[in-house]
Order: sequence, then structure tokens, then C-alpha cells
Amino acid sequence: MAITRKDIEQQLKEFNWHITTLDRYIIKKFVGTFFVALLLIIGIVIIFDISEKIDDFVDKNAPLKEIIFNYYANFIPYFINVFSPLFVFITVIFFTSKMAANSEIVAILAGGISFKRLMYPYFLSAAFIAIFSLVLNLYVIPPCNKGRLAFEAKYIKKPFENTNRNMHYQINPGTFMYVQSFSTFNNTAYQFTLETIKGHDIISKLSANEAQWDSTKQCWQLRDYFWRKYVGNAEQVKTGKQLDTALVITVEDFYRKKNTVQAIASGQLGKLIKAQKLRGDQMVEYALIERNTRWALPFSAFILTLIGVSLSSKKRRGGIGMNIGIGIALSFSYILFLRFSQMFVFTGALPPFVALWMPNVIFAVIAVFLYRIAPK
Repeated sequence: MAITRKDIEQQLKEFNWHITTLDRYIIKKFVGTFFVALLLIIGIVIIFDISEKIDDFVDKNAPLKEIIFNYYANFIPYFINVFSPLFVFITVIFFTSKMAANSEIVAILAGGISFKRLMYPYFLSAAFIAIFSLVLNLYVIPPCNKGRLAFEAKYIKKPFENTNRNMHYQINPGTFMYVQSFSTFNNTAYQFTLETIKGHDIISKLSANEAQWDSTKQCWQLRDYFWRKYVGNAEQVKTGKQLDTALVITVEDFYRKKNTVQAIASGQLGKLIKAQKLRGDQMVEYALIERNTRWALPFSAFILTLIGVSLSSKKRRGGIGMNIGIGIALSFSYILFLRFSQMFVFTGALPPFVALWMPNVIFAVIAVFLYRIAPK
């Protein structure tokens, strides 16, 4: 379907922000090409992923039902979200270059429609994709990642071991916990210490050789404990072989890995960040990166759409190959920059909010520059 003179006349007649035939034509091209590209690429990725992991599936006797529904069904939303900037950019570059090659862009602009008004249906489509990505990030992907990560832990990855040593946590204001090491084999923390401090004074100190998690009582079972309590100038001492104690830190905190935050719902992620900040947990960086990425990534649809249209709206002698090449290079550079910006968080150079939104800001400046020099 090509743009006709009648469509351009209708656009001029209805020069407002209502959706016209021309808008519907561009939106259909944009959204349709986007989802077709998704389906094609997802199929290719799944084939390569199966060929890479087939030995693990066979060696560990992974049931076909779990491979399909617990792994790949949960893998697809995660993959869509990670590479959505690439799909958006390639989509815009591809169909806009074809429109330019067919002189449709020239006809639209020559008919009196401004380049600014031409961007309207593009941004409507980008808004739809951004909302789609945001819904995936906040509501769909976390539970999907939970199933995917559980499958990987069972059939692909090696059993998790907590190799951290000398772990310090502030579990409540003024209450500090120390664990020398933790064994995932028997869910036991060794050389456990719990101190309560008020001002500069120690109120109590509870020590134990071992603290084993009791899954039935949902508490820690201390063994060979020694409890000192200071009341004024007096000291009270209590010892024993076994003592049950409930803490806000559970066994799940010792099993938390770097990618565990990917499986936590957005509401719970905020609570986890608050708790980790209180404890002084270094793993809070991964949670902060995950939260900011969930919000920053969808906005890339607007930025990359503007860049894509600005680059591909001009008819080139070499055809659309050059535009697609530039689009792939820029989209991959965006994804790479987004991943690289996480290093600024780990090194302490930038706070997570600034680091994760910086790629959007920089590429937005590039987008505005390209838009201003684009053929009008």
C-alpha cells in the first residue's frame, strides 16, 4: 500500500493531532514490522540456545515439558525486553528507508506536511511499544525470571555456594549481626554474633559457634551460645547448648545472587532496597541497577525512533543497506552503553539513577541533533 495524493490532501485538511489515514498507515507499518522482527529473531535465538544447552538438558534429564514451559516460555519475555531497543531501531530504519526509497517521504513533505507532524504517528507507535516494555518490566518479566532462574539453577548452572566471608549486617537500627561464613550444604552460619549498641555503649552481645536455619519454625537455632547483657554497671551472663531466635534476616538472604533481583516484583524490590541499605549490604547495587533499568529502558523507544527516522528519511543511492547498517551499529552501541554504565555504579563513580539514565540523556542529545539536520 503506497501513499496517495488523496491521503496527503486529507492530512492537510485535518492538520491537527487526530489520527488520519496517513497516521494509521505509518503505525501499522511500525508496529507490524516490530512484532514480525521479534518473532523472527526469537525463533533464531531459541534455535541457537537449544543447540548450546542441549547437552545440559540431556545430561540432567530435563523433562521436555519443563524445557518448554519453565524455561523458554519464561525466556522469551526477558529476551524481548533486553533487545527491544535493537528491534525498535531496526524496525524504524527498515520501513522508513523503504518509504524513502519509494519516494513516499518526499511526497509527504512536498505535499505540505511538516517533518514535525510526520513524527506524530511514529511517536504514537513508540509510546505503545514503551508502555508494552514497561508492563513487561514491572509485571510480566519478574515472575517469568523466577521460573527461568529456577530452571537454570536445577538443570544448567552449578549448585550455588555462598563464598562470602566475614559478613556484617545492620538488621535494625543499633542491632548488628556478624557471620564468619555460611554453608549452603546445611544452611548453617558459623561464628555468629549479634550485638545491640546504644550510642557508644554495648547493651548486649549474643555469640554462638553455629546458627542453623530451622525451616519448620522459620527461625535460627543457635548452638553453644554465650549471651552477655549489660545493665548499668552490672553484667548478666547466660550460656546454653541451644537457643531459638527470630531475625529479619532469613536463610533466603544468604542465597541471594546477583541476578536474583531480576525475579523480584517491583513492589518487593523497593522493600529489599530499603532493607539492604539499612544492613549495609553491598548487593543493594544490583537491586538499584535493576529498578532503574526497568524504568529507563522503555523510554529508549522514543529516543531511538527519533534517531531512526532522522537517519532514514533521506533517499540514498546505495538503498536501505547503509541505513540498516547504521541503525544496527547505533542500537548495539546504545545497549552496550547501557550495560557499560553499570560499571559506574560498581566503582562508585556515579549514583545508580544517574548512571542508568545517562545513556538515554546522551542519545537524546544525539537524536535532537540528527532531527535538526534531517531533511525537512
